[in-house]
Amino acid sequence: MKKILIILMVCGLNPVGASPATIVIYGDSISAAYGIGLDLGWVTYLQKKLQSEGYSYEVSNESISGETSAGGVARIDEVLAATKPKVLILELGANDGLRGLSPLIMKQNLSIIINRAQRSGAKVLLISMRIPPNYGPRYTELFYQTYPTLAKMLKIPWVPFILNDIALNKKLMQGDGLHPSAEAQPLIADKIWFYLQPLLVTAQ
Repeated sequence: MKKILIILMVCGLNPVGASPATIVIYGDSISAAYGIGLDLGWVTYLQKKLQSEGYSYEVSNESISGETSAGGVARIDEVLAATKPKVLILELGANDGLRGLSPLIMKQNLSIIINRAQRSGAKVLLISMRIPPNYGPRYTELFYQTYPTLAKMLKIPWVPFILNDIALNKKLMQGDGLHPSAEAQPLIADKIWFYLQPLLVTAQ
């Protein structure tokens, strides 16, 4: 799958000669704006929010449609070396669930990504996902609980399911029932901003 990479410059007040800090978005198709284009994705709305709030950051979207947690582990060292982020927003796991992969393995993979990001000096915000109920109540709940459990264990902030109040609204979802529509993107950005903003106070 083709890697989607965009660099968004967020203009704000910055000391003369200082390079802007970097926020990396490390996710799958939800963050890669599948089906709608990057310019309409939630990452673009987040860029605008940062700008309007006066933060100076370079936002690097390192998301790939179809990415699994294992794929995230395989790429993380290269991404960290290239971007040197102050904050990493981690949005992976949905494709593990859709493939019926082990939540335990997913948890281990996400933990590796988080630990490596933290060792590089980045703060991490974990975004949780859910999978359709047809996978069975036991598996779907075990999958979802991976996120708050991991966040508590590693003492990082996490965002509850970002498609709450979106997934069941047909106007806010694409025809496949899995990916949010263009209309949903500002709502997603606002939800993530609520949890991201406290990290920015100390990250830059």
